[in-house]
Amino acid sequence: MTGTRHAQVVVIGGGQSGLAAGYHLRRLGLDFIILDAQPEPGGAWQHAWDSLRLFSPAAFSSLPGRPMPVQTGQAYPDAAHVVGYLTEYERRYDLPVHRPVRVTGVHRDGGLLRVETDSSIWRAESVISATGTWWRPFLPAVPGREDFRGRQLHTAEYRGSRDFVDQRVVVVGGGNSGAQIAADLAYDTELTWVTQRPPRFLPDDIDGRALFDVATARRRALDEGRTDTGGVASLGDIVAVPPVREARDAGLLKASPMFATLDRDRVVWADGTRAAADAVIWCTGFRPALSHLAPLGLRGPRGRIATEGTRAVAEPRLHLLGYGDWTGPASATLIGVGRPARDAAGEVAALLDAGT
Repeated sequence: MTGTRHAQVVVIGGGQSGLAAGYHLRRLGLDFIILDAQPEPGGAWQHAWDSLRLFSPAAFSSLPGRPMPVQTGQAYPDAAHVVGYLTEYERRYDLPVHRPVRVTGVHRDGGLLRVETDSSIWRAESVISATGTWWRPFLPAVPGREDFRGRQLHTAEYRGSRDFVDQRVVVVGGGNSGAQIAADLAYDTELTWVTQRPPRFLPDDIDGRALFDVATARRRALDEGRTDTGGVASLGDIVAVPPVREARDAGLLKASPMFATLDRDRVVWADGTRAAADAVIWCTGFRPALSHLAPLGLRGPRGRIATEGTRAVAEPRLHLLGYGDWTGPASATLIGVGRPARDAAGEVAALLDAGT
């Protein structure tokens, strides 16, 4: 391990949130570095399944300062297009990304924060954590999951339908990932799609831009003490991107209620109904990847850190960016992360000015 280095700001995570933070830090003239655990640019997008589509057209899926180019032949860009966009974005703004560097812990160190990694130690006046959720998949405690002899994998491990041709596949989850993966598998497998409640498709003309506007309006209402509008959840759970719409309209996306248990080679419902299964794909979401912040002792209920905007309440030198609505409306999306990134960078600059 090399010696201790210094930067005004250390950004942890080189995906979309870290790059958006870097853009605004660069505009403010701050001294910063971005530490990314991945060996290549693109964040979690480089690990997504082949058929994944954004919820919005390219024009409404951009980071600050640089519109995403249209992908030829695709109204809704795929993951590979996003990786290319993030790679070019990083290069265009000459963002100082160090990779692969895995952060192992953030510690208080007098008036600074000490960021320990697998290759070096950084001391900083402020830290922006932008590690996202992809690296911490959630698996529910379903009875019999350990007894199932078939293949089990999470959304994060799914790559494409080619791995399951002619197999009996159970997809669990009624959100966007569950619907997109079920649609991907509907043509080449014996598919069983199960959801906790009947799937709620948003109107076909609703995409990510509208969802961002709804999420922003909800946050504004809550901040002003007005009635909770319900936000995106009031509209539905699934954006009908073209592959989902096509499978749905073809009658291939028919959801069953959630099963009660798993057996050696099947899923079993409470009424005794059974369905044989070669594989179960758990599209059951993610949790914030915050283990590197454990030394600060900030985590509260549901594993979250209390924040005001993006700033940690109990540690004003720390900002959290891109983990969901609790760190900014729609901040886990490409279009949504720009505003909280700008706010976080502005607050960091103000903190540094106050300390000089």
